[in-house]
Amino acid sequence: QVQLVESGGGLVQPGGSLRLSCAASGSIFSISDMGWYRQAPGKQRELVATINSAGATNYADSVKGRFTISRDNAKITVYLQMSSPKLEDTAVYYCNAAVRTWAWGAVEDYWGQGTQVTVSS
Repeated sequence: QVQLVESGGGLVQPGGSLRLSCAASGSIFSISDMGWYRQAPGKQRELVATINSAGATNYADSVKGRFTISRDNAKITVYLQMSSPKLEDTAVYYCNAAVRTWAWGAVEDYWGQGTQVTVSS
């Protein structure tokens, strides 16, 4: 079993900053991609940013230049630094990891429980 636990959500003012963290634990052999997704009320879940094991990153156009994803492989943790957030960044943010639980096992997607980020003045 694999667990992803997010932290760091909350209320932030437009133009402020906030850092989300997501720590993975459990039966992990390897993790390739890790990422952040978000879901606003009445909308579908959408990709925010991903990072692979080599550190290559991918961002949604809406957050490029404002958000930074990073990971600490030793701590099996992925971060999302949110700078200059906008009102439209308000959503529940979910952590995702593509995990192999043993050497010849299939890669499976795991999700965190979500953390609320509210951007408001």
